[in-house]
Amino acid sequence: MKSSMDVRQWLSTDETAETFISRVSTSRPPLLLPPLHRFPLHSGNVVEIVGPSSSAKTHILLQVAVHCILPKEWNGVSYGGLEKSVMFVDLDCRFDVLRLRHLLQLRIFSVHQLSRGVKNELHDARDWTCDQELINKCLERFLYVRCYDSLEFLAMLKTLSYQLQTKRQELASKVYFMMIDSIGAYYWVDRASTSVPLGSNNRKIFSLQSVIEAVVREIQNFLQVQPMLVLATKATIFGDKSATNDIKRTFRKWSSEDASGHHTTESSPEKVHREYMPSAWQQSFVTHRISVRPSSPESCATNCLNNTTDEQVYLAQWLLPSLGFKDKFVINDAGISIVP
Repeated sequence: MKSSMDVRQWLSTDETAETFISRVSTSRPPLLLPPLHRFPLHSGNVVEIVGPSSSAKTHILLQVAVHCILPKEWNGVSYGGLEKSVMFVDLDCRFDVLRLRHLLQLRIFSVHQLSRGVKNELHDARDWTCDQELINKCLERFLYVRCYDSLEFLAMLKTLSYQLQTKRQELASKVYFMMIDSIGAYYWVDRASTSVPLGSNNRKIFSLQSVIEAVVREIQNFLQVQPMLVLATKATIFGDKSATNDIKRTFRKWSSEDASGHHTTESSPEKVHREYMPSAWQQSFVTHRISVRPSSPESCATNCLNNTTDEQVYLAQWLLPSLGFKDKFVINDAGISIVP
């Protein structure tokens, strides 16, 4: 009788939408930052971030990593982080830990500025002393792995479960993300090694297809034991029509907007984007795909020359599942924000 009364009392409780959103946003902070916020991604999903050079793919990974390793709250200040660990697999071999530390410090500084009601001025961060204990706690949640070829990448994946189990006591939280930057880094080397036998005749031929199939199989086995969300960047290849075994797709022309907001069509010829990854990855493994690129060729050239992403506007479009619109977003050292 008592339990039925409790149920009726729970059902009769009124809650406004504002109260519900406030409660849910507090207990469940946003999982991913823009432009990856359009879909409710879960553990086991594999998200491919594809785009040309200087499209801020790695920077997006780093900003998501900062959001993940930040605590929910520290010394009375709410940071809204996930307070989870990240595994960053560097296949490009260009990761800079000082860059990650810099982004982390700026995010902490911006939160302090907002909590004090002060306008966020990045130049003031130079004279600001960050809590060293907070920085160390965050960096302890960031696991970094560097691989120099596909065989080393495969060896890492085969021993990944054991490595995480040995580090379980050191980690304050479970690994929430696996980030791979970038999955196509060894494409040309592996493609040139096609039909090279590995040792005896009864072993598989070393080829791009066999390597990717083994990578997908090892990641799938690992996700069954320790579920997590996989984010992988991939550079695009345009205009290569020589290969016949790869999937070729002609994407729609990106429409640009003039200053008044009206859509105009680019006059340049439509580019062919060749999907060079084998079908084991491209069709059977990836669950979500988003394309990112600079909003204009001029901004792309500026990024290449200055090696910076400060206040640059980028375009993002979901290809899998397909959405009929594009997001404009600005990415800088302090974070990522959607442009109206």
